[in-house]
Amino acid sequence: MQNFSGLTSEEAKRRLKIYGPNKIKIEKRVSPIKMFLSQFTSPIIILLIIASIISLWTNYIKGESYIDSILILVIVLISAIAGFIQDYKAEKTMEALRKLASPKARVIRDGKEIEIDSSEVVPGDIIILKAGDVIPADAKILDGKLEVNESILTGESKSVKKSVGEKIFSSCYVYSGKAIAKVFATGMNTEIGKIAEKMQEMKDTETPFQRSIRKFTKKIVIVSVFLILALFVVGIKKFGPEEAFLISVSLAVAAIPEDLPAVITIALSRGAKEMAKRNALVRKLAITESIGSVDVICTDKTGTITEGRMKVRYLWFVEDTEYTNELAVKCCYYCNDAEMKVENGKKVWIGDETDIALAEFAHDELKKELNGKRIEEIPFSSERKMMTVAYEINNDKIVFSKGAPEVILSKCNRVFLGRKPMKLTESIKQEILEKTKDYAKKGFRVLALAYKEYEKPLEKNLVFIGLVVLADPPRPEVKKAIEECYTAGIRVIMITGDIPETAKAIADEVGLKTEGVLTGDDIDKMNDDELKFALSRGVNVFARTNPFHKLRILEILQKDGYVVAMTGDGVNDSLALKKADVGISMGKRGSEVAKEASDIVLLDDNFATIRNAIKEGRRIFDNIRKFVNYLFTCNVAEILVMFIGTLIYPFILLYPIQILWINLITDGLPALALAVDPARSDIMKRPPRKKNEGIINKKLAALIGAIGIEKSIMILAIFALALPIGIDEARTALFTAFIMFELVRIVSIRYSENLKSIRDWLRNKVLLFSLILSILLQIGIIYSPLAKYFKIVPIGIDEWIVIISGTVVGFVLSIVTTYLINKHIKE
Repeated sequence: MQNFSGLTSEEAKRRLKIYGPNKIKIEKRVSPIKMFLSQFTSPIIILLIIASIISLWTNYIKGESYIDSILILVIVLISAIAGFIQDYKAEKTMEALRKLASPKARVIRDGKEIEIDSSEVVPGDIIILKAGDVIPADAKILDGKLEVNESILTGESKSVKKSVGEKIFSSCYVYSGKAIAKVFATGMNTEIGKIAEKMQEMKDTETPFQRSIRKFTKKIVIVSVFLILALFVVGIKKFGPEEAFLISVSLAVAAIPEDLPAVITIALSRGAKEMAKRNALVRKLAITESIGSVDVICTDKTGTITEGRMKVRYLWFVEDTEYTNELAVKCCYYCNDAEMKVENGKKVWIGDETDIALAEFAHDELKKELNGKRIEEIPFSSERKMMTVAYEINNDKIVFSKGAPEVILSKCNRVFLGRKPMKLTESIKQEILEKTKDYAKKGFRVLALAYKEYEKPLEKNLVFIGLVVLADPPRPEVKKAIEECYTAGIRVIMITGDIPETAKAIADEVGLKTEGVLTGDDIDKMNDDELKFALSRGVNVFARTNPFHKLRILEILQKDGYVVAMTGDGVNDSLALKKADVGISMGKRGSEVAKEASDIVLLDDNFATIRNAIKEGRRIFDNIRKFVNYLFTCNVAEILVMFIGTLIYPFILLYPIQILWINLITDGLPALALAVDPARSDIMKRPPRKKNEGIINKKLAALIGAIGIEKSIMILAIFALALPIGIDEARTALFTAFIMFELVRIVSIRYSENLKSIRDWLRNKVLLFSLILSILLQIGIIYSPLAKYFKIVPIGIDEWIVIISGTVVGFVLSIVTTYLINKHIKE
């Protein structure tokens, strides 16, 4: 190595002031206060706050209790706090990941080699690199050679050799070699920085779920305002302005589902927590549900479908015996430059990825360290395509060689057969070469192994041992995960920088279906219509691609109406991650920029984790749909009872405090329990919902409308039957009937899920507990001093007979209605 003096400390400080820290500037963080205030921007939250203010003012004028107004504000606050906690936790986890990704750098300053934080590296610095280092900045090699993994930039998993005069780039990993390089760009001026800047210019788009909720809440607000105004107009003529205003406030409370924001937030938060347990960190709460609507997964190969590291898959011998196997393991062990080091208390291998794979295999087979002293070596080079070492082992001298099969065979005159070396005939040589071609076609990396007793020249008259076959193997759980995706109607597309043969071999091994393989060059020759046609005919494997090919595939799929989840780990992947419906980055090997661009970070880089996240997302949406079904049936019934009661009777049927009790306490508890309902057994056996399908589809709208009308009719009938006993008793019966009908609604919702056994019906213990608690709370306020605050009175056996009889009839009607709607109306 040449001698370099590097920058002086003073000059380095001066340049640090000029160029700034060697960091990727991340978009300005949202402060906790802004994060909290952002929870109050939903139209339904704003409407709830307005309703509580109106209620507060009304109660103040009438000199009544503020409990109803306070309850509304409390539920809004609970929703906001739950949303804030999830967002804050995700941001803190990302900060922890960023801190873990802050490496050190070795530089020459004032003629001395020192270690500094990588953020302090400046243009002009002389940096020292060796195997295992992460390159701290863009630089040009002045002396030495390196083998570098540039997949973070290019998506290509194969290592790249770099020598004097060639550029190396920030955040790339050094597999092997030593070099001195001069930094020419830092921070945002590096290749990674330029891409990060472009990514940050892209604006965040709404998730499918956010779009659905926005449209949904907009409709709720419009309908609520219309009903309030209509009833106010009717009320003025009948009761006068003060009483009409009170009725309108009652209807506002009935129309607005106060629990909905809190229940949705809690459902999403719990979903995010469950995903985190399964190694999927959710960075944006709304994405928790959105991933459930994904119908296409575009995934990387290396490290996501595969383990992300080379491994010995097979040993092949002309004649397989225990002696050939033993010799092959020893050759892998001795003819190897990989070194084991201890980093952060863990043993790690440093060196060329092939050497590491061979060393790991040999150590696993041997279960112990072997003795021996290396006495000679001829190192590997790309020109020679082989490596040879000579060892002294227990007073014996042995030569081991490994390399390209055709090169090793040219140095061999014998082959190990049975227990001894035999002549290497031309037919045996052809057999070996044919086997090598077969493995290569399947995308494997193949090396030949040879040995001999020590003699010079070292690389002559060798004995052929066998072939060692290496590959980055598929993760064992991926095949089943892909099968489940297909059953769930989800298309899986593999986009990799690897060669077509390897990509196809891995696809076949994990059961990923494809009509051929397209390369990046093929994509470049196609216009958008041709690429769309290729995708439509079932091409699901793309090889030799770069991240811009990935972005183009994404855009075409999205234009065709698909909801796409895109995985990525490299800096260039950040553009596609940002634009995808669900961007998924890798927690272990992903770049900082990719993580910032993504919605979900896979902490284990595993494809199966994506499947688990989709399953959880579907469960969340099912549960949201269930509690929307539950809450809105009650709200429709309340609105109809209030509206019809105002037209028929000369008094208010339900006061705001009573409706609020129904909505927040007794309806709210079962709704919260539905939010944590376990997944249905067939959740991954049905196709994804359509992209533009909202929370309320045709079937759900019919169920809410029909059962809401039935419920209102039955409750009004209960009121009419109890009215001869007294207005207060009838109002209490009406109030209690709403609570009893919860049981009816829960049963009909459960019925629609086709539950097979009593165990299935009772598996949500929280729901069972909440229903019992709702009834007990209702009985508690009827027969306690609290009754006066709710403007109700204790009721007797006659009223209970009417209530229970009406509930039984309502139960039968809801079951029949649910059956008919499920039978005749599609999703």
